[in-house]
Amino acid sequence: MAEQGHAEAAYILSHALRVWEGVTKDPVEADRWLRNAAELGFSNAQHALGIDYYKARDRAEAARWFRLAAKQGHPQASLNLAHALRGGGGMTKDNVEAARCFRLAAGQDDDEEVRTNAQFALALMLHLGQGVSQDQSEALRLAILAADQGHKDAQQFVERWASEF
Repeated sequence: MAEQGHAEAAYILSHALRVWEGVTKDPVEADRWLRNAAELGFSNAQHALGIDYYKARDRAEAARWFRLAAKQGHPQASLNLAHALRGGGGMTKDNVEAARCFRLAAGQDDDEEVRTNAQFALALMLHLGQGVSQDQSEALRLAILAADQGHKDAQQFVERWASEF
């Protein structure tokens, strides 16, 4: 199926060539199938390719693939893109777009870890007024949501906030 242009099959084949027991590892062929799946529009492959580029320190290319996956609603890609945009690190820093991506990831129901990380990151941006208008009440609301879901940094943030008042 991968050879007939089925994106998910190409992605699975790529994964198999990288990590599956009993399959001869072939990283070059795995990369080829991953790129193929990403170019066919499979969001998991786009996200994985973004991670590969990020690890290779090609932040601009990583952001391109994260953006493509995020546009399809991939929550981890939205979170990774937001962090890349906020930090710069070889690409243009864009706090407005980072806040938008954090907001998208914070609204996802699929993945609690992604959601809580995005909620807290957005809370910090709201608290500091980075890329968004400063809004202490919304910052505290999001920090409390993340803290209630076990996010340690959010818990400390809420505790510090409470001690100031």
